[in-house]
Amino acid sequence: MAAGETILERTKQRLARALTGAAGLLLALYVAGFVVFAAKLDRRPPDDIPAADAIVALTGGEGRIAEAVKLLDDGKGERLLITGVHPEVKLASLKKTVRSASAKFDCCVDLGRQAEDTIGNASETAAWVRRHNYRSIILVTSTYHMPRAALELGRAMPGVAITPFPVVQDTLHLDGWWDFPGTTRLLISEYSKYLLTLVHARPLIRA
Repeated sequence: MAAGETILERTKQRLARALTGAAGLLLALYVAGFVVFAAKLDRRPPDDIPAADAIVALTGGEGRIAEAVKLLDDGKGERLLITGVHPEVKLASLKKTVRSASAKFDCCVDLGRQAEDTIGNASETAAWVRRHNYRSIILVTSTYHMPRAALELGRAMPGVAITPFPVVQDTLHLDGWWDFPGTTRLLISEYSKYLLTLVHARPLIRA
């Protein structure tokens, strides 16, 4: 009996060491992946991008809509979809909020009001793209959100070319992010959501 207990204890110890080692390896891979993720994020929007059929802006971050309207004014797309707009927000009030004097805001901007998260943004955008028979879009969202947003929209619209236009907020400290707890928390959260999207565990994502 004592010999049996000894073998059992040794087995438990080996299993515990194996699990600890596996957990340590996963943590190391997560940290390494996160560092690469943070390093690859764009620090500034592109100086110039080719025109596409249309422009899509995802709500939720400072400067996204204003940058998308500028692209529309510059002729980078024939229409702009702003997806994820609150049902009670009117076009006129949105125009006032972003302080836009663009004449195209009244004729060439569509508001998507159904999306509540990035998955919804992708579905709403795909329906809009199909309705207009577009084959290419410029995607405007925050730089930290771009990897996941581009992945979701790419899955929802296979065959549609997506050109990213990342928006960088002044409050986001990508260089030296480890010295800024707010930026660090945001990047960790977004990286975790990106990993869940990669492995199709999207039901665990709430934004």
